[in-house]
Amino acid sequence: MRDFSVSCLGVGDGWPCADRNHAAFLYRFGPTTLLVDCGEPVDRCFKAGKVTRGDLDGIVISHLHPDHVGGLFMLMQGFWLEKRRRQLPVYLPATGVKPLRDMLEATLLFDEFLPFRLQIAPLRTRRPIRIGAVNVTPFPTTHLDALRAKVRRKRDYFSSYCFLLESAGWRVGHSADLGKPSDLDPLWERPLDLLVCEVAHFEPGEIFSYLRDRPVKKVVFVHLAGKHWNNLSALRRLAAKCLRRTPHLFARDGQVIHF
Repeated sequence: MRDFSVSCLGVGDGWPCADRNHAAFLYRFGPTTLLVDCGEPVDRCFKAGKVTRGDLDGIVISHLHPDHVGGLFMLMQGFWLEKRRRQLPVYLPATGVKPLRDMLEATLLFDEFLPFRLQIAPLRTRRPIRIGAVNVTPFPTTHLDALRAKVRRKRDYFSSYCFLLESAGWRVGHSADLGKPSDLDPLWERPLDLLVCEVAHFEPGEIFSYLRDRPVKKVVFVHLAGKHWNNLSALRRLAAKCLRRTPHLFARDGQVIHF
């Protein structure tokens, strides 16, 4: 039986936390396995889990905050040391492509040392990319708009994306980090089988109200702000009240959810 699931390797919200890893989600669409975001300690999660390094078909990074990209370098070192052979595509916001290549060199992960071809490529808004049997379409979010307005830079480092993952008739939405719930609007062209959605950058009632009666079979809430994570029973009651007809759950590290 082919596996269609997401393994929550890290559901933390970006703050230091003793009981949650940082953002990393391993999706399986039958024969294809892809990683969305690469928070630490993703390398340890791979080693401890049931996926081998050679199984991974690609990596997609939603934005360049450290809790979403900080585990990538150790993961690459693990691929090098354990002699991964297959080509590995890594997609991320365009302004991160050159800095990522420079950091890999600075950490001595030279292309000529790697026993596999590392392909680093930019995400393009609304342009699907193909990873194995999966189409991944990035849609821009407003997550970093306030930071863009506050911090002036000649280069625009402030792109962030949510994703639509499609394969074999399955449609899965992945929010990554949002600026507002309506950032998810492009995902609803057709019903979703699953939505993996953050609850850190707005009050829970906002996202629960937004999702009420949306065409989705199941919602998995992740990336909870610490105050809500520490009072999960109250958050569950609020979600049950607002999302009466929508199956939902609040994921923990290591949890595997099947579509």
